[in-house]
Amino acid sequence: MMQRRRFLQAALAAPVLATPALAASDSARVLRFVPDADLTVLDPSWVTVYQTRDHGFLVYDTLFGLDQDYIPRPQMLEGFTTAPDGLAWRLTLRPGLRFHDGEAVLARDAVASIKRWMKRDAFGQTLAAALDDIAAPDDRTILIRLNTPFPRLPDALAKTAPMMCAIMPARIADGDPAKPITDPTGSGPYIYVPEERVAGSRVVYRQFDGYVPRNEPAFRTAGGKVAHFERIEWTILQDPATSAAALQKGEVDWLYTPQSDLLPLLKRSLGIATRVVVPTGTIATMRFNHLQPPFNNPALRRALFGAITQSDYMIAVNGEDRSRWNDNVGYFCPNTPLANDAGMQALTGPRDLTAVKRAIAASGYAGEKVLLMAPQDIASVKTLADVTADVLGRLGLNLEVAAMDWASSLQRRQKKGPPSEGGWSIFQTSWAGSDHINPSGHVFLRGNGEQAAPGWPNSPRIEALRNEWLRTEGLADQQRLAREIQLQAFEDVPYIPLGQTITTTAYRGDLTGMLDGLPLFWNIRRG
Repeated sequence: MMQRRRFLQAALAAPVLATPALAASDSARVLRFVPDADLTVLDPSWVTVYQTRDHGFLVYDTLFGLDQDYIPRPQMLEGFTTAPDGLAWRLTLRPGLRFHDGEAVLARDAVASIKRWMKRDAFGQTLAAALDDIAAPDDRTILIRLNTPFPRLPDALAKTAPMMCAIMPARIADGDPAKPITDPTGSGPYIYVPEERVAGSRVVYRQFDGYVPRNEPAFRTAGGKVAHFERIEWTILQDPATSAAALQKGEVDWLYTPQSDLLPLLKRSLGIATRVVVPTGTIATMRFNHLQPPFNNPALRRALFGAITQSDYMIAVNGEDRSRWNDNVGYFCPNTPLANDAGMQALTGPRDLTAVKRAIAASGYAGEKVLLMAPQDIASVKTLADVTADVLGRLGLNLEVAAMDWASSLQRRQKKGPPSEGGWSIFQTSWAGSDHINPSGHVFLRGNGEQAAPGWPNSPRIEALRNEWLRTEGLADQQRLAREIQLQAFEDVPYIPLGQTITTTAYRGDLTGMLDGLPLFWNIRRG
């Protein structure tokens, strides 16, 4: 660890050639941002990837937005009404909304967008099951008729967890939902600039002059989305030391997730500010392919709990400073209303690899290949894979570590076949803790089989409990159901939680107005 720290300190002192310095005349109009990874998919209802979601909130708007307390507020809507029996919702669009191509945003565009999103998103699929009809009786009215009350409809349409309900022109939304869109025409505050796209290097957005912000102050994805910069440039810098040095030298403005080894150096750097983006942080996860051997066997999945030490993962990713991470993390985000200790002994009890090996043998594991996807170009994901490879190797599983880049892993994890046909067995990824607050947007906690996110777990009991939770109003009953869901998750093992990182961001100290929760590019200004 000490040798690594010295290397990073030296790298920070070295000259940086990755990006040209901003001219003084450009600094007020251009914001340069370093994401965790490149943008590989433009369709925010196609993949559960944060870079695509972040792109989505730049380019698209949503009918509802979430405020600082995660409460949905009308965003593209002027208002809405609900029938006394809860079976009809009438949503009214704000006047004057325009798409980037100059066309008016009409109710039929919203209807087509919601229909497309419901076919792809977990929360949307739940809404679809309660839906009788959705129509546009006029240009500004969206009429939703339900077969059962769905009080969380605004939460569904406001969700920030991938996949967001992005409103796009009907001509695009009406396309085949089995294919990702390639025309990112939205009505959000920024326009994607394809002619300036350089894969692996740069993504560019320009201010949409036709965007009409709401009059309210901005809070997360709700309120007035005022774009103060003419251009947003994503600069893709995969080397942590290079990106940190670029921030120090003013060649970029905002490094979303600095590597933990570099944070002390950045905090001491003149002209740089650091802060916790959101207390819920990110939750690291180990995801299995439930469709193929060997992890189509729940007994084998359960056996691995005894070999997982969350603190090992968190120290490897974040260092030993416990202010940067938490272990003892279950299936709901720590320090939120539904977090509980049901079944947690599976992760917190004594670790005994000999006992785990016996449980693996008893599960019937017969030496089938375990293909672990290990992206190399995102430091935290690579580190999670390295720890998992060490654990599985010590357990004697027939392990193959497939090193690749992040973009390739996103493509490969869509494949449902066995490793011999280009499939996979395990991958690691992290989710915003806010996406694990409750069962509605908790993508990896779904148990709806081949309709679920890659991994495709099948758990009728989790689905039944989730549906009951969605219909339950009181917090005490919701917490009871959350305990039951967590107990069932420890039985069915849709994934294994690996710990919580408390996310810190770093940016030039002259930036003000940065909002919490996710990378949001409105409300920020220089000076």
